[in-house]
Amino acid sequence: MSDTAEQDAKRSMDAKRSTYERRLAALRGAGRVLWRPAFEATIRERLDWLAQTAPQVYDLDEQVDMYGGRIVAALEERVAGLLGTEAAAFFPTGTMAQQVALRCWAARTGDPTVALHPLGHPEVHERNAFSQVSGLRPVRVTSEPRLPTAAEIRDFDEPFGALMLELPLRDAGYLLPTWEELTEVVEAARERDAVVHFDGARLWETTVHFGRPLDEIAGLADTVYVSFYKSLGGFGGAALAGPRTLIEEAKTWRHRYGGMVFQQFPTALSALAGLETELPRLPDYVRHARVVAAALREGFAAAGLPWARVHPEVPHTHEFRVWLPYAPDVPAEAAVRQMEETSVGLFARAWAHGGPDLAFTEVTVGAAGLEWTADDVHAAVADFVERLPAP
Repeated sequence: MSDTAEQDAKRSMDAKRSTYERRLAALRGAGRVLWRPAFEATIRERLDWLAQTAPQVYDLDEQVDMYGGRIVAALEERVAGLLGTEAAAFFPTGTMAQQVALRCWAARTGDPTVALHPLGHPEVHERNAFSQVSGLRPVRVTSEPRLPTAAEIRDFDEPFGALMLELPLRDAGYLLPTWEELTEVVEAARERDAVVHFDGARLWETTVHFGRPLDEIAGLADTVYVSFYKSLGGFGGAALAGPRTLIEEAKTWRHRYGGMVFQQFPTALSALAGLETELPRLPDYVRHARVVAAALREGFAAAGLPWARVHPEVPHTHEFRVWLPYAPDVPAEAAVRQMEETSVGLFARAWAHGGPDLAFTEVTVGAAGLEWTADDVHAAVADFVERLPAP
């Protein structure tokens, strides 16, 4: 790389770092936001939250865990009960949990091929872990930015031992199929003698869209992975739920993969706290996200920016995307300035490149967002658009 190229790259990195640091500082100082992400809090704030919540969810005079058991076992039992499965196993990460689940199924089906979506988490965010670490062979069943259809599963031109469905499909805009579509896809996989695994990192959020309880949703699959931090605000961790015999085998592989952590009570305790405090509120967040999304569309139209997109138009969960006709740094700067100058955080997350002069951001509606009315959103959009140049 030439000296000039190196200097340009450094300036670009410095600019990104500066924008991130400004955004984080502005978010912390904002009086009104749609969501305050737990992962951007301070250590003191997170410990204070756990200290306040923990006594409500577990006996703190019980001995700590050692390589599982005690509080970890209690968490596993709680998850199995919520999802209606025979058993569940705690894992330090979802990446590990899903590799273990699918390699266990591969041994049972005799086929290491896993059919999934190219926007699924293992394909986008895990550095080819399926093939590089676990001997699995991922194949892509569709290139469309949505979950696969039953016809695509039935007509896929090679066999596979497992079908993996990410619910919701985050990198397509937190999309979900309808309940009828999902049941048909599962039936199509079973017709091919394939097992079905749900990447349910955010499965907790899906009950409003499907109109079904968690155990009925999870009951469609052979195994389900859920996260304790993506929706619930825990410190980390995940669980794999399914038949008892497979979960016992998964615990063996968890040990082999290095997942037998000496003590995990802080993470397990935060997961129980999230199940107690956030899980019951998620349906309210999802319903209010629909109010916010509609108000965003109306606000952009009223502000004279008709080419703005909320995707999906009616959010499937409490998270969705907003698209604008600018390079990402333009709305990013406007969003940070709005927070810095008005203490209102309408768009508190990063903006990403979506194509030539096209940017998108993710919007999450959490507890703080429940205070926003449609009129509040309209006003915030009008102020935000004033900070943008004419497209």
